[in-house]
Amino acid sequence: MTDKEDFAIVLDYLPYGYPMGGRGQPVAQAIGEKSLVLLELVPRRGMMLQPKEKVYIGAEKREKIYFIAGRLQREKLTETAKIQLQEYIETLVAEQEKKFIDFFNSAQAINTRLHQIELIPGFGKKHTKEILEEREKKPFESFEDMRARLKNVPDPKKAVEKRLIEELLERQRFNLFVN
Repeated sequence: MTDKEDFAIVLDYLPYGYPMGGRGQPVAQAIGEKSLVLLELVPRRGMMLQPKEKVYIGAEKREKIYFIAGRLQREKLTETAKIQLQEYIETLVAEQEKKFIDFFNSAQAINTRLHQIELIPGFGKKHTKEILEEREKKPFESFEDMRARLKNVPDPKKAVEKRLIEELLERQRFNLFVN
């Protein structure tokens, strides 16, 4: 089991709960900071939450969150939450560029027919072969370095962002970045 999340980023806050939800209890849609798990949070009475707000959800006393209702089903994500998720992922990929570059430098074949890099949107067998040959010469240092050394490859940063969103919003046979 992965480490418990201590913080979540609010994607959307529904002060009256879900429109067709019945009870009308406030709920926040959020994403776990470490494991990128989608969560449904119930705020303490009288608490207002803002999109992009970082809230403590750890084991100690929580100031704003009463309890974690559980994992958020992808189908329940609001349009606002999807927009916030997209922005959060763009920021995350930029901030953790090294982690994603390390992926390109160390990605392995999944089986004899499929390589992990091929799961990145826009990267087929040809691009994967180019990446593998280029990283043999010298590991990639940044997205910029990848773009400079690989002429016809799609933007690796955008492709990683797209893959993260796919893993969060759709069921995948193989997950590269989301537990």
